[in-house]
Amino acid sequence: MKLIKLDAIDSTNEFLKGLSGNPATENFTVVTAQSQTKGKGQMGSVWTTEPSKNLIMSVLVKDFLLDITQVFNINIVFSLSVIQALETINIPELSIKWPNDIMSYNKKIGGILIENSIKSDGTINSIVGLGLNVNQTDFDDLPKASSLAVICKSTFDKEAILFSIIENLERNIQSWNQNTDSMWVDYTNTLFKKGIPMPFSDEKNNNFMGIIQGVNAIGKLEILLENETISEYGIKEIQMLY
Repeated sequence: MKLIKLDAIDSTNEFLKGLSGNPATENFTVVTAQSQTKGKGQMGSVWTTEPSKNLIMSVLVKDFLLDITQVFNINIVFSLSVIQALETINIPELSIKWPNDIMSYNKKIGGILIENSIKSDGTINSIVGLGLNVNQTDFDDLPKASSLAVICKSTFDKEAILFSIIENLERNIQSWNQNTDSMWVDYTNTLFKKGIPMPFSDEKNNNFMGIIQGVNAIGKLEILLENETISEYGIKEIQMLY
Protein backbone atom coordinates (compact mmCIF):
# COMPACT_ATOMS: atom_id res chain seq x y z
CA MET A 1 0.00 0.00 0.00
CA LYS A 2 1.04 3.63 -0.46
CA LEU A 3 0.63 5.78 2.66
CA ILE A 4 0.20 9.56 2.44
CA LYS A 5 0.46 11.37 5.78
CA LEU A 6 -1.02 14.84 6.16
CA ASP A 7 -1.01 17.23 9.10
CA ALA A 8 -4.36 18.95 8.66
CA ILE A 9 -6.90 18.51 5.87
CA ASP A 10 -10.55 19.33 5.30
CA SER A 11 -11.42 15.69 4.53
CA THR A 12 -9.22 12.68 3.80
CA ASN A 13 -12.05 11.26 1.67
CA GLU A 14 -12.12 14.39 -0.49
CA PHE A 15 -8.31 14.46 -0.79
CA LEU A 16 -8.18 10.83 -1.87
CA LYS A 17 -11.13 11.31 -4.21
CA GLY A 18 -9.02 13.87 -6.07
CA LEU A 19 -6.12 11.43 -6.34
CA SER A 20 -8.33 8.57 -7.47
CA GLY A 21 -9.08 10.38 -10.73
CA ASN A 22 -5.52 9.53 -11.80
CA PRO A 23 -5.45 5.95 -13.19
CA ALA A 24 -1.90 5.60 -11.86
CA THR A 25 -3.06 5.91 -8.23
CA GLU A 26 -2.38 2.54 -6.63
CA ASN A 27 -5.04 0.31 -5.21
CA PHE A 28 -5.12 0.50 -1.38
CA THR A 29 -3.56 3.98 -1.37
CA VAL A 30 -4.16 5.35 2.14
CA VAL A 31 -4.41 8.98 3.28
CA THR A 32 -4.17 9.83 6.98
CA ALA A 33 -4.34 13.15 8.81
CA GLN A 34 -3.63 14.41 12.32
CA SER A 35 -6.71 16.62 12.16
CA GLN A 36 -9.68 17.05 9.86
CA THR A 37 -11.78 20.20 9.57
CA LYS A 38 -14.67 18.93 7.46
CA GLY A 39 -14.98 15.27 8.33
CA LYS A 40 -18.21 13.71 7.10
CA GLY A 41 -20.48 11.05 8.49
CA GLN A 42 -23.37 9.19 6.92
CA MET A 43 -25.82 11.26 4.81
CA GLY A 44 -23.90 14.52 5.25
CA SER A 45 -23.64 14.54 9.04
CA VAL A 46 -20.51 16.09 10.54
CA TRP A 47 -17.78 14.08 12.28
CA THR A 48 -15.31 15.97 14.48
CA THR A 49 -12.16 14.77 16.22
CA GLU A 50 -9.57 16.04 18.67
CA PRO A 51 -6.31 16.73 16.77
CA SER A 52 -3.58 14.05 16.86
CA LYS A 53 -5.52 11.73 19.17
CA ASN A 54 -7.49 9.59 16.74
CA LEU A 55 -7.06 7.56 13.58
CA ILE A 56 -8.34 9.50 10.58
CA MET A 57 -7.89 7.60 7.34
CA SER A 58 -9.25 6.94 3.88
CA VAL A 59 -8.33 4.08 1.57
CA LEU A 60 -8.89 3.64 -2.16
CA VAL A 61 -10.32 0.27 -3.19
CA LYS A 62 -10.33 -0.50 -6.91
CA ASP A 63 -11.45 -3.55 -8.89
CA PHE A 64 -13.53 -5.06 -6.10
CA LEU A 65 -17.09 -3.96 -6.81
CA LEU A 66 -18.09 -5.13 -10.27
CA ASP A 67 -21.75 -4.13 -10.21
CA ILE A 68 -23.69 -1.35 -8.51
CA THR A 69 -25.98 -3.94 -6.88
CA GLN A 70 -22.96 -5.24 -4.94
CA VAL A 71 -22.07 -1.97 -3.21
CA PHE A 72 -22.81 -3.22 0.31
CA ASN A 73 -20.05 -5.82 -0.09
CA ILE A 74 -17.45 -3.13 0.58
CA ASN A 75 -19.21 -2.33 3.86
CA ILE A 76 -18.90 -5.99 4.81
CA VAL A 77 -15.19 -6.42 4.07
CA PHE A 78 -14.08 -3.13 5.56
CA SER A 79 -16.11 -3.17 8.77
CA LEU A 80 -14.98 -6.75 9.42
CA SER A 81 -11.38 -5.68 8.77
CA VAL A 82 -11.70 -3.02 11.48
CA ILE A 83 -13.28 -5.47 13.93
CA GLN A 84 -10.52 -8.02 13.26
CA ALA A 85 -7.80 -5.41 13.84
CA LEU A 86 -9.36 -4.32 17.13
CA GLU A 87 -9.78 -7.90 18.29
CA THR A 88 -6.01 -8.40 18.02
CA ILE A 89 -5.45 -5.62 20.59
CA ASN A 90 -8.18 -7.00 22.86
CA ILE A 91 -10.80 -4.29 22.57
CA PRO A 92 -13.83 -5.77 24.38
CA GLU A 93 -17.44 -6.31 23.31
CA LEU A 94 -17.03 -5.23 19.69
CA SER A 95 -19.98 -4.93 17.33
CA ILE A 96 -21.13 -3.15 14.16
CA LYS A 97 -24.09 -0.82 14.56
CA TRP A 98 -25.74 -0.95 11.15
CA PRO A 99 -24.63 0.17 8.74
CA ASN A 100 -21.16 1.47 9.61
CA ASP A 101 -20.61 2.38 13.26
CA ILE A 102 -18.00 0.49 15.26
CA MET A 103 -19.10 -0.13 18.84
CA SER A 104 -17.52 -1.33 22.07
CA TYR A 105 -20.13 -2.17 24.67
CA ASN A 106 -22.86 0.46 24.06
CA LYS A 107 -20.43 3.19 22.98
CA LYS A 108 -19.53 4.32 19.47
CA ILE A 109 -15.77 4.23 18.97
CA GLY A 110 -15.66 4.67 15.21
CA GLY A 111 -17.56 5.47 12.05
CA ILE A 112 -17.09 4.48 8.43
CA LEU A 113 -18.07 6.53 5.38
CA ILE A 114 -17.97 4.85 1.96
CA GLU A 115 -18.27 6.81 -1.28
CA ASN A 116 -18.48 4.90 -4.55
CA SER A 117 -17.97 6.30 -8.04
CA ILE A 118 -18.79 4.56 -11.31
CA LYS A 119 -16.24 5.22 -14.04
CA SER A 120 -17.04 5.54 -17.74
CA ASP A 121 -16.02 1.92 -18.37
CA GLY A 122 -18.49 0.71 -15.71
CA THR A 123 -15.92 -0.14 -13.07
CA ILE A 124 -16.39 1.16 -9.53
CA ASN A 125 -13.89 2.91 -7.29
CA SER A 126 -14.56 3.08 -3.56
CA ILE A 127 -13.18 5.65 -1.14
CA VAL A 128 -13.51 4.21 2.35
CA GLY A 129 -13.09 6.63 5.23
CA LEU A 130 -12.67 5.68 8.88
CA GLY A 131 -12.68 7.84 11.97
CA LEU A 132 -11.62 5.74 14.95
CA ASN A 133 -11.48 7.22 18.46
CA VAL A 134 -8.16 5.96 19.77
CA ASN A 135 -6.49 8.15 22.41
CA GLN A 136 -9.06 10.92 22.88
CA THR A 137 -10.53 10.95 26.38
CA ASP A 138 -12.89 13.95 26.39
CA PHE A 139 -16.38 13.12 25.17
CA ASP A 140 -18.41 15.44 27.41
CA ASP A 141 -20.64 16.58 24.55
CA LEU A 142 -20.98 13.08 23.06
CA PRO A 143 -22.53 10.80 25.69
CA LYS A 144 -22.79 7.83 23.33
CA ALA A 145 -19.15 8.05 22.18
CA SER A 146 -15.98 6.61 23.67
CA SER A 147 -12.48 5.58 22.64
CA LEU A 148 -10.03 2.71 22.92
CA ALA A 149 -8.13 4.69 25.58
CA VAL A 150 -11.21 5.27 27.74
CA ILE A 151 -12.47 1.72 27.45
CA CYS A 152 -9.12 0.00 28.02
CA LYS A 153 -7.46 2.65 30.24
CA SER A 154 -4.41 2.60 28.00
CA THR A 155 -2.94 4.40 24.99
CA PHE A 156 -2.59 2.81 21.58
CA ASP A 157 -0.38 3.09 18.48
CA LYS A 158 -2.62 4.59 15.78
CA GLU A 159 -0.35 3.60 12.90
CA ALA A 160 -0.11 -0.01 14.05
CA ILE A 161 -3.91 -0.17 14.04
CA LEU A 162 -4.00 1.36 10.54
CA PHE A 163 -1.56 -1.22 9.14
CA SER A 164 -3.53 -4.03 10.76
CA ILE A 165 -6.79 -2.80 9.22
CA ILE A 166 -5.30 -2.56 5.73
CA GLU A 167 -3.66 -5.97 6.03
CA ASN A 168 -7.02 -7.47 6.97
CA LEU A 169 -8.75 -5.55 4.18
CA GLU A 170 -6.39 -6.83 1.49
CA ARG A 171 -6.75 -10.40 2.77
CA ASN A 172 -10.55 -10.19 2.99
CA ILE A 173 -10.85 -8.79 -0.53
CA GLN A 174 -8.51 -11.42 -1.94
CA SER A 175 -10.57 -14.20 -0.37
CA TRP A 176 -14.00 -12.64 -0.95
CA ASN A 177 -15.08 -14.90 -3.81
CA GLN A 178 -14.24 -18.00 -1.77
CA ASN A 179 -15.64 -16.72 1.52
CA THR A 180 -18.57 -14.47 0.56
CA ASP A 181 -21.17 -16.40 2.52
CA SER A 182 -19.04 -16.75 5.64
CA MET A 183 -18.20 -13.02 5.68
CA TRP A 184 -21.88 -12.14 5.38
CA VAL A 185 -22.56 -14.46 8.31
CA ASP A 186 -19.72 -12.88 10.31
CA TYR A 187 -21.08 -9.40 9.60
CA THR A 188 -24.62 -10.43 10.57
CA ASN A 189 -23.45 -12.10 13.77
CA THR A 190 -21.47 -8.98 14.71
CA LEU A 191 -24.46 -6.63 14.39
CA PHE A 192 -25.11 -4.47 17.44
CA LYS A 193 -28.16 -5.68 19.42
CA LYS A 194 -28.98 -8.43 16.89
CA GLY A 195 -31.72 -10.73 18.20
CA ILE A 196 -32.59 -8.45 21.14
CA PRO A 197 -35.95 -6.63 21.38
CA MET A 198 -35.17 -2.93 20.94
CA PRO A 199 -37.12 0.31 20.51
CA PHE A 200 -36.80 2.09 17.15
CA SER A 201 -38.03 5.30 15.58
CA ASP A 202 -38.91 5.63 11.89
CA GLU A 203 -38.50 8.68 9.63
CA LYS A 204 -41.94 9.94 10.73
CA ASN A 205 -40.87 9.75 14.40
CA ASN A 206 -43.14 6.80 15.09
CA ASN A 207 -41.70 4.61 17.84
CA PHE A 208 -42.00 0.83 17.71
CA MET A 209 -40.38 -2.34 19.02
CA GLY A 210 -38.47 -4.73 16.82
CA ILE A 211 -35.71 -7.34 16.68
CA ILE A 212 -32.81 -7.04 14.24
CA GLN A 213 -32.57 -10.17 12.10
CA GLY A 214 -29.83 -9.22 9.66
CA VAL A 215 -29.14 -7.27 6.47
CA ASN A 216 -30.44 -8.03 2.99
CA ALA A 217 -28.35 -8.28 -0.18
CA ILE A 218 -28.49 -4.55 -0.90
CA GLY A 219 -27.71 -3.52 2.66
CA LYS A 220 -31.14 -2.79 4.13
CA LEU A 221 -31.70 -3.66 7.78
CA GLU A 222 -34.18 -6.48 8.40
CA ILE A 223 -36.31 -6.09 11.53
CA LEU A 224 -38.84 -8.51 12.94
CA LEU A 225 -41.89 -6.51 14.07
CA GLU A 226 -44.41 -7.26 16.78
CA ASN A 227 -46.90 -8.53 14.19
CA GLU A 228 -44.37 -11.24 13.21
CA THR A 229 -43.57 -9.65 9.83
CA ILE A 230 -40.11 -8.58 8.72
CA SER A 231 -39.64 -5.06 7.38
CA GLU A 232 -36.57 -3.70 5.61
CA TYR A 233 -35.17 -0.22 6.20
CA GLY A 234 -32.58 1.89 4.38
CA ILE A 235 -30.11 4.37 5.87
CA LYS A 236 -31.85 7.24 7.70
CA GLU A 237 -35.22 5.48 7.48
CA ILE A 238 -34.83 4.14 11.01
CA GLN A 239 -33.06 4.96 14.24
CA MET A 240 -32.34 2.63 17.13
CA LEU A 241 -33.25 4.10 20.52
CA TYR A 242 -30.68 2.86 23.01
